[in-house]
Amino acid sequence: MAEKQEELAKMYEETFLNVKPGSIVKGKVIQADQNYVLIDIGYKSEGLVSLSEFSEPVNVGDEVNVVLEKLEDQDGTVVLSKKLADQLTYWETLRVLYHKGEITKGRVVRQVKGGYIVDMAIDAFLPASQVALQSRRITGETLPLKIVKMSEVRRNIVVSHKAAVEAEREQGKSELMATLKIGDTRDGRVKNITDFGAFIDLGGMDGLLHITDISWGRISHPSEVLAVGDKVEVTILNFDIEKGKISLGLKQRTPNPWVEAAEKYPPESKHTGRVVNITDYGAFVELEKGIEGLVHISEMSWTKRLSHPSEMVAIGDMVEVVVLNIDSEKGKVSLGIKQAEPSPWDHVKEKYPAGSKIKGKIRNVTDYGAFLELEQGIDGLIHISDMSWGDIKHPTEVLKKGDKVEAIVLEIDPGNKRIALGLKQLTEDPWEKIEDKYHVGDKVKGKVTKMASFGAFIELEEGIEGLLHISRINNKDLSEGNVLEIEIISIEPERRRIRLDIIEK
Repeated sequence: MAEKQEELAKMYEETFLNVKPGSIVKGKVIQADQNYVLIDIGYKSEGLVSLSEFSEPVNVGDEVNVVLEKLEDQDGTVVLSKKLADQLTYWETLRVLYHKGEITKGRVVRQVKGGYIVDMAIDAFLPASQVALQSRRITGETLPLKIVKMSEVRRNIVVSHKAAVEAEREQGKSELMATLKIGDTRDGRVKNITDFGAFIDLGGMDGLLHITDISWGRISHPSEVLAVGDKVEVTILNFDIEKGKISLGLKQRTPNPWVEAAEKYPPESKHTGRVVNITDYGAFVELEKGIEGLVHISEMSWTKRLSHPSEMVAIGDMVEVVVLNIDSEKGKVSLGIKQAEPSPWDHVKEKYPAGSKIKGKIRNVTDYGAFLELEQGIDGLIHISDMSWGDIKHPTEVLKKGDKVEAIVLEIDPGNKRIALGLKQLTEDPWEKIEDKYHVGDKVKGKVTKMASFGAFIELEEGIEGLLHISRINNKDLSEGNVLEIEIISIEPERRRIRLDIIEK
């Protein structure tokens, strides 16, 4: 029996005479625990392999390739390596991938100086400069990689994530462009946002989603709707294979609300909407998703004089509006808030009939007249020609801002929101009885009110002026304010003219 055992042992030894350390041999798992795997390679003793060298679960009976590192160690145990066997086997596979320029995968196991160690059955080095995901931690992630360098002598491998991503994108780009059709729907991810739109990664190349194609409604910036990283479903609007450009649409994924807008929002119809934006010139009110109308500042109140729309509304307010005008083709709606309430001009004729006297405060004075406030939001104009029966150069000679005065209503035009007022009409027109008071040949005194190239205007009384022609001045040095003794030489009531002559002393 002992002789037979010695003979078997000798046979085992002879079997392994041609197997050199470093060779790959096949073995069978006969036992496995939490730390080691016992493998029978047909030698007189089994070998132990650390469980950490196995990337997949190990079961008794599994056949595995291992490298025979030593036939016996100091304890007489066969020294085996599963990891080394994987490396030797996979090296040839990686060599083929390298020469063909094909993409493989690897798991980032740890960070080292200048980059990362990647497990590809063989450890490979991934330089930090070759990582396409600089903005996030990649340890533990499995990445697509391209082998950019292999050293047979040193058994070193250098890989690039950037090169793999670029190769995948080029391949995806070619496949994408070959299958593109206008009107197709594609899934994408927001890659970048600019003032004019967003760039969408379609999984091979980027397409531009212009701001005008993001929403049927008005938006000031793409970031109001989109954020980097968002998944979106977009429509292919146009593309140019030669230039590699793709135009995308997001709003086209939903029905165009403007198609039926003219029927839903006819002029003079009343609706409730939400204030979504305020500018210096007005407020935008959302009638429904995708349809917003502008309420100009002038259409906000019948009576309030607003310097800014925010004095009347705030973002988020629900307001009642009336449609003033709608252009479905241009996607524009003009709205009014004040039109939802009765206009004070509707009853202005009844409240201020022509010929009636009113009192009020001068709100503003211009070169052509003064505005008298009858009530909040209702002004009447006293034109310069209706301030005095006489000649005045500027309204400020008669009225100042803030003056409280009485005037008479001359004319009302509610349609154009105009009320004409008169100040001089409160007193009798002195020209109506001019011939009763003044006669040709009368000698009177008058004050020079204005000098002209053709003569001097002389005030006989308030509202009555006559002309002293230059030919009758006889080279006398006259100026405004001089008081003269004059003679009336003609009276023309219908033309409101009196001609004068100077009395020589």
